[in-house]
Amino acid sequence: MKHATRFLALCGGITLWLSGCTTAPTTGATVTLPSSQPTGQGIASFYADHFDQKMTANGETFKQQALTAAHPQLPFGTLVKVTNIQNGKSVTVRINDRGPYIAGRIIDLSQAAFKRIAPLDQGVVTVLVRPLPKP
Repeated sequence: MKHATRFLALCGGITLWLSGCTTAPTTGATVTLPSSQPTGQGIASFYADHFDQKMTANGETFKQQALTAAHPQLPFGTLVKVTNIQNGKSVTVRINDRGPYIAGRIIDLSQAAFKRIAPLDQGVVTVLVRPLPKP
């Protein structure tokens, strides 16, 4: 019962937070989201090499050396701070794709972004993903 109550409270909080989000065009526009609510804590991974130079969900060409990421729901153009909870290192990325498509993962980073928070040979890392206000 305790877990069910926490789950329902979390779902309600996420629903309230998402209701305040704005929709971004499918360009590189930056979207302002409330920075007081994290979008989640979970597992981050990075794109495999064969995705380099392929088209992302927003129509851009994916570049491993750009500071971009895929997220399942955040609007394209949203800037998020991704923090490795084990070492405190963080990186700011722009959402330009959808994913990840592996259960349990909350964000896919470009290799350049992942390298800023952990070595590539680590493969995955537990992170906190938090939207940033418009610069």
